[in-house]
Amino acid sequence: MSTKRPSGRRYGVLVLVGAITVALSACGGGSGFDDGGDTAGTDGGSEGGSGSLDVLIASSGDAETQAVEEAVAAWSEESGTEASVNVAADLPQQLSQGFAAGSPPDVFYVSTDHFPGYAANGSLEPYADQLENVDDFYPELVNSFTFEDQLYCAPKDFSTLALIINDEAWSAAGLTEDDYPTTWEELAEVAATLTTDTQVGLSFGPEWQRIGVFMAQAGGGLVSEDGSEAVVDSPENAEALTFVKEQLTAGNVKYPSEVGTGWGGEAFGTAAAAMTIEGNWITGAMQNDFPDVGYTAVSLPEGPAGPGTLQFTNCWGIAADSQNKEAAVALVEHLTTTEQQLEFARAFGVMPSVQSAADSYLEEFPEMEAFLSGVDYAQGVPPIDGVAAVVSDFNAQLEGLAGAEPQAILTSVQSSMSAAVAEAS
Repeated sequence: MSTKRPSGRRYGVLVLVGAITVALSACGGGSGFDDGGDTAGTDGGSEGGSGSLDVLIASSGDAETQAVEEAVAAWSEESGTEASVNVAADLPQQLSQGFAAGSPPDVFYVSTDHFPGYAANGSLEPYADQLENVDDFYPELVNSFTFEDQLYCAPKDFSTLALIINDEAWSAAGLTEDDYPTTWEELAEVAATLTTDTQVGLSFGPEWQRIGVFMAQAGGGLVSEDGSEAVVDSPENAEALTFVKEQLTAGNVKYPSEVGTGWGGEAFGTAAAAMTIEGNWITGAMQNDFPDVGYTAVSLPEGPAGPGTLQFTNCWGIAADSQNKEAAVALVEHLTTTEQQLEFARAFGVMPSVQSAADSYLEEFPEMEAFLSGVDYAQGVPPIDGVAAVVSDFNAQLEGLAGAEPQAILTSVQSSMSAAVAEAS
């Protein structure tokens, strides 16, 4: 699945809510399955093989589909291994059908919410240690696809969250670059300054995939650093939710639905909100839907514990039942090279998952610095089977945060998260 628009009510939820993760975007295309006819073949060598490969993806749109098709076709021509790309209409469902039938695609997108289950039930081939560039992936992305201390699959790209500011509204309010907020207090101040009768200062989705940044900035999170314990009901998380509730109550922060829009990017693009918290996928939405809106992306303000953001990613999964695993690994190695990831960045706006691409990426896309810098302190989706259901419940309760007791919400979610952690242990 693409890393674009993880969550966001209008687009579903990627990374966790059956969403990145996000069903993150509308996907179209074929099933990727044909009774196993194309997946059967002889094992290929490291440069490919005589067996064909089926590649199944979910796509954010034509640009992503075309970019993947071109990259796979180039590898296929060079390696001599036939490979076809299909776009899933419902990736989790089609993968489940393929796994159950013993005829899954060879290579496919895997989101962070589905990864733990696929790894636990033996559907995924743990191939990542065969990649020459395995040490080049960002550590937090590696954590997202590590199960029982083993990295299973290569992160394909990633996104983080930043603060997006409407330049015209900012200037009209008498604010300058020196006023870009760097603390919670400053964020509250500028949100109040920017709020008018027709525009709210800040809008973001009523979900962990957005509000979780404040938890991270307060020093909190969903689970302990080693993943062995649920920490949802921590004082740090209570402080974060209390701050968000205060802003909602003051009227300087509103959820997108409260301003007649479907997600933060739409609230921002239509000028219903002067600021939003979104990921780097918003650049595509702004270019396509709101090309006349000038904006600036800056790092999210720091909280009591320092900087914090969330990251969303997917990996290139290889099926344990694939009959051409060596060729599949060779294809993934090609798709995750520095050069190819930069091509994907140019084509559909994602950020490369390899550290070796960072300098070239920022040289070409300097406006993305706020997003890329967040990888150093970003929190990802815990790779725990069942976490998607827990976050879905959390999100349902966060919708009513303005009228609820933050600690009561956290205590409720702590119970279900503890059960998920215990089950995974």
